[in-house]
Amino acid sequence: MNDLLLPLGQVAAIGGAVALGPLLWWRQRARAATPTGRLRALTLLALFLTFDLIVFGAFTRLTDSGLGCPDWPGCYSAASPVGAHEHIEAAQTAMPTGPVTHAKAWIEMLHRYLASAVGLLILVMAVLSWRLRRHDGESAPSPWWPTLTLAWVCVQGAFGALTVTMKLFPAIVTLHLLFGLGLLMLLAWQREAYEPRPLPAPAWLRGAAGLVLALALLQVALGGWVSTNYAVLACDEFPTCHGGQWWPHLDFAQGFEVWRDLGRRADGGWLGFEALAAIHMAHRIGAAVVFCALIALAWVLRGPAPAWSRWLLAAGGWQLATGLSNVVLDWPIVAALGHTGGAALLLALLTTLLARLQKGRP
Repeated sequence: MNDLLLPLGQVAAIGGAVALGPLLWWRQRARAATPTGRLRALTLLALFLTFDLIVFGAFTRLTDSGLGCPDWPGCYSAASPVGAHEHIEAAQTAMPTGPVTHAKAWIEMLHRYLASAVGLLILVMAVLSWRLRRHDGESAPSPWWPTLTLAWVCVQGAFGALTVTMKLFPAIVTLHLLFGLGLLMLLAWQREAYEPRPLPAPAWLRGAAGLVLALALLQVALGGWVSTNYAVLACDEFPTCHGGQWWPHLDFAQGFEVWRDLGRRADGGWLGFEALAAIHMAHRIGAAVVFCALIALAWVLRGPAPAWSRWLLAAGGWQLATGLSNVVLDWPIVAALGHTGGAALLLALLTTLLARLQKGRP
């Protein structure tokens, strides 16, 4: 038990030190604000750092650093790669390009420190929300949203631990990504609750925005499944898949077996190329559907909310450009990070839009 609790406390302490800078900056900037204004500013800060955490998590995955420290929460039971130097050196000597190297260990632990810092910020948000409710009563914003967010980030941390202990099990890694994006969406919704900016619209438009958000979330889940199964280059051409084929032989049954090890089928055999191509093609089809839905929503919004129309088109265009770049440029890390960041931004935009449309109900 001490092997778990001691590094957990040490990693949390380092995360607290990382969070101290943003907290001091927030306290200085929001000193003259109302209590609700301070909560709004803290939520925006947590939103920004959560976005950074998602992108850095993608960097951790793309550099194959997810097992840079093969245990959790520490690194070989140490709080940092410094204390695990001998273990990492031995592993790197045995496999110089293997999953454990000094660089990969630092990338993995920096990801954990940043996650701990975000968790601390959300804990502060929840505490301040309940204090404000006790002081102002029912007139204060509901503290249950920050409380839900705190519970959510704890579950997200558990999936982070499982990602390591289950050796990059694809379903767990994908859920870890989705919970991270869900955290971003929760914070975006709360940000709007502290500073309502209603956008009047008919009920059908609210329903349309909710549908596009659901489609985008499903598409991000497909993208996560592509990334966690390393299926990005299963189709290395566009608009064809590979070898000039528009629709090669695809094995959707194997590709979407959820509960299996990385690179394996559920029966233990190796995952075939046809399965990887099926995963990739499903994401392409989803991308076409979501892009058309975004264009339609942007067209509808061009009258009542022209700025939103432009933002959604820009986000969709960015995702199209970075997604194509991943295929035709052989999956460069800059394009891959841009694609993940664009997906996070798109979900945050759609969540904010839906929150404003909900506030604008007659």
